[in-house]
Amino acid sequence: MDVRDTNGAALAEGDSVKLTKDLKVKGASTILKRGTVVKNIRLTLDAEEIEGRIEKTMLVLKTMFLQKV
Repeated sequence: MDVRDTNGAALAEGDSVKLTKDLKVKGASTILKRGTVVKNIRLTLDAEEIEGRIEKTMLVLKTMFLQKV
């Protein structure tokens, strides 16, 4: 599967990415700030989403808001 970030760089299991935009987390009062680094990502079955752990919470993030580090 071909998973790409905002700039078109290919993403793979275990890569680190950073957020390019402040994101509000659905179902929580948390806002993820731009520049937050998500390490050791996992790919999902959807080419537009990845899984990553931020502050001990596993989240699914859209690749359109990520940039490879």
